[in-house]
Amino acid sequence: MSEQKPAKTREHFLQNDRRKTWKIETLFENFLWSSRFLVLFAVVSSLLASLILFLIGTLDIVKLIIDLVNASRGTGPAMDLHGAVLGTIVGSIDIFLIAVVSLIFSFGLYELFISHIDAADTTESSNILDIGSLDVLKDKIGQVIIMALVVRFFQFVLAMKMENISQMLLFAASVGILSLALFLIHLGKKLSHDSK
Repeated sequence: MSEQKPAKTREHFLQNDRRKTWKIETLFENFLWSSRFLVLFAVVSSLLASLILFLIGTLDIVKLIIDLVNASRGTGPAMDLHGAVLGTIVGSIDIFLIAVVSLIFSFGLYELFISHIDAADTTESSNILDIGSLDVLKDKIGQVIIMALVVRFFQFVLAMKMENISQMLLFAASVGILSLALFLIHLGKKLSHDSK
């Protein structure tokens, strides 16, 4: 009977790896790894897009306030307080949500490809940067995009003029479907949190 040899461990294979590493291979791998810094173009562009969207949303609100003051003094045109004012505010919220999507996208890309953001560890809001993979980043962005679509739908509803029963029924059905979608998103988040 022959003696059984002990199983070789991973360390054994790593120590005995005799494969020759060519200099050009090392150079190419270093170049390839350094190419991840191309992501900085997307990070900076997303930050700039977010800044522009925050400014647009803020300017819309400031313009609305100026128009309201002028309308109340009688120096400007009269305003429909429910339609125009609510529409502008909801539109600004939609712009802010899209700006947040752009901001989360830039944070996530930086965290995934470049480096951990150390400054986030000292703040309480650092859980938005819990991005361990592209799937987590897609989920976070998807949730904010869905909320932006909900707000956009609400903005359309405010401007909509229903003239017959079929339009009212379609409106009720769309609100029901939207509510179901929000419920399913909440349920999915709860189930994924409970499974951890």
